[in-house]
Amino acid sequence: MIPGKDGARFFGHGLPYADVRDLKGTLITLEGTDGVGRTTQVALLKEWLEVQGYGVIETGWTRSELMSETIGAAKAGHNLNQLTFSLLYATDFADRLEKIILPALRSGFVVLADRYVFTAFARSVVRGADPVWIRSVFGFALVPDLTLYLKTDADTLVRRVLGSRGIDYWESGMDMHLGTDLFESFRKYQWRLIRQYNRMAREFGFVTVDATLGVDEIQARIRRRVQALLDDRRMQVLSTSLDTIRPLLFEAEEDEVAAPVSAPRSADEAPARAASGPSQD
Repeated sequence: MIPGKDGARFFGHGLPYADVRDLKGTLITLEGTDGVGRTTQVALLKEWLEVQGYGVIETGWTRSELMSETIGAAKAGHNLNQLTFSLLYATDFADRLEKIILPALRSGFVVLADRYVFTAFARSVVRGADPVWIRSVFGFALVPDLTLYLKTDADTLVRRVLGSRGIDYWESGMDMHLGTDLFESFRKYQWRLIRQYNRMAREFGFVTVDATLGVDEIQARIRRRVQALLDDRRMQVLSTSLDTIRPLLFEAEEDEVAAPVSAPRSADEAPARAASGPSQD
């Protein structure tokens, strides 16, 4: 993994019991608001990376075996408050980090995360959470090697979602009481989320990809960025390997120079004993 800003490996306090000194893998996250096409792009990227010969592990929001059913049941009741909302997601993420993400990175896999902690930051802040508090809650999260942000605008998103699937309660922010109309609430809520993502893109250095383009063009741009990252990682590994073996090579050369070398004898020179003839004793 590549350390984040100022060499940081975590967003905050980290995991006290997690050894992250030798994570050989690469953590790539795809972010963006609801219905922007992340899951499709993750699936295409995973397939492409596997064809290139990489081991790939995919993980996504609320997919923890420990918490996924609990979160689904809680959301079905439409009665989650902002605090409960955030803590359930933090528990889900912590479970996946410990059981999926860290083991895969130690083994040298490319980990693709469909949403990361930035989703929690955006959703919590638009619901009124203190930004410092929510970032502290997720302070155990690893800093990713690359975050790809699929950027769109609210009006384009509304047309896309209405043309492909329905709008649900939580994607519309109905719990925030932005209005009684589901459609209008969706537009207002998504606009607020997009504004938060845009701010984080500047703060955290997301690689922004225009999500209004066609699926194939979006994937092509993602692949170029990912390929550049992986090429750079290989160069870093090569450089580290050379730094490790260079002292051994120099030591071997010094030993070779220091070893005594016998002076060659001429072809006409005979052994002293042979020149003196047979012993007279």
